[in-house]
Amino acid sequence: MSQKVQIFDTTLRDGEQVPGCQLTTDEKIVVAQQLEKLGVDIIEAGFPVSSPGDFRSVVEISKAVRQPVICALSRAVKGDIDAAGEALKYAQRGRIHTGLGSSDIHIQHKFNSTREKIVEQAIGAVKHAKSYVEDVEFYCEDAGRADVAFLAHLVESVIKAGATVVNIPDTTGYCLPNEYGDKIKYIFENTSNAHLATISIHCHNDLGLATANSLAGIMNGARQVEVTMNGIGERAGNTSLEEVVMALNVHKELGYETGINTQLLFPTSQLVSKMMRMPVQANKAIVGRNAFAHSSGIHQDGFLKHTLNYEIMSPTDVGVDKSMIVLTARSGRHALKHRLELLGYTFDKATLDVIYKQFLDVADIKKEVNDKDLVELARELVVAD
Repeated sequence: MSQKVQIFDTTLRDGEQVPGCQLTTDEKIVVAQQLEKLGVDIIEAGFPVSSPGDFRSVVEISKAVRQPVICALSRAVKGDIDAAGEALKYAQRGRIHTGLGSSDIHIQHKFNSTREKIVEQAIGAVKHAKSYVEDVEFYCEDAGRADVAFLAHLVESVIKAGATVVNIPDTTGYCLPNEYGDKIKYIFENTSNAHLATISIHCHNDLGLATANSLAGIMNGARQVEVTMNGIGERAGNTSLEEVVMALNVHKELGYETGINTQLLFPTSQLVSKMMRMPVQANKAIVGRNAFAHSSGIHQDGFLKHTLNYEIMSPTDVGVDKSMIVLTARSGRHALKHRLELLGYTFDKATLDVIYKQFLDVADIKKEVNDKDLVELARELVVAD
């Protein structure tokens, strides 16, 4: 039987931190309701102490969304935790997500503290959060660069204090997949109570490795993955929800499943892109405009012979209507013949050779040849005959 991986979506918190992507409370509710339909397990709705607007958004999302756990972020500070607890009072299932830096870099240069004081503060934060909600997640910020022995000690300490989830973030996107996977494995092997909590992963994409690192974390025991739609987030972004979900979906042999309705991935991506005014790059995996588009003649020929030659998933699996054959100067006769037949024109091989030469002339000028161009070429040949 497949093992469930919880999907923790932080589009409305970490994703919304991107400059120019801020949403109103009403807009956040629309996105949250779509994430609920998508099937995410946890929605991180905001950072309540940061502003009155963010506080209000967590309150209103808690009222509007009932199925997922609603999570509020806080630092390991009493005032932050109080604000998070108050904002979650309407949530059917609320979670406070609190934490501290765990790397020596953060401990020394961000907190001006010591390892011992960090552990003490972490325990106090978890215990205080437990006075508001049963479900408390602790994040060990910059765990990607933390000493693993200290990290395991910190994890063990916060679980003893009552943390139900412990987040091991690669905050700076520093780790390589094998390194990050080994870090998660070390925690399970060197923490006496890791089985009493869910180990979560939150990877950033500074080196383009967020999805790979997240998969490595899952394969080494993590059962919650923190993601955003379209991979948006601080700096180079977060782990992309759609990439992790479809990687697990395509590689069923790994034995993991999520509760995501994959056919809503593309519509959700489009909604987030539109509301946050942040275009999705054309070659973005899964949801980009070119994710199921073929323009190389070699690829087009293979695809038309059998889709599995060049597509490892169906576009309909993620909510895209169909694949696209894009006609350019790199396209071959097979793709041209296929498109002409869709338009109602069938030519013998000799005539197709003639129209193909004309097609290439047009393609070199226009870069991409559309159906109107093809109809004009076809009609000229029909009239000539």
